[in-house]
Amino acid sequence: PRPPPSTIAAHAVRGAAKMELDTAKHPGELKDMVCSPGGTTIEAVRVLEERGFRAAVIEAMTKCMEKSEAISKS
Repeated sequence: PRPPPSTIAAHAVRGAAKMELDTAKHPGELKDMVCSPGGTTIEAVRVLEERGFRAAVIEAMTKCMEKSEAISKS
């Protein structure tokens, strides 16, 4: 049987994180390396960008860091 979509997504995220950590390249450069013009991956990236994924991740991490700092001071 096929793996569930959550497993596929988890492997994709793990692979992307490993590639960024191993190469220290900018995420935009990695995107250009792995996405074929008109391909499946760039289509997924396009949808994520249209839906504000980047801004959501940045805001989530900013709030996480702010909360962590507040907790450490209390």
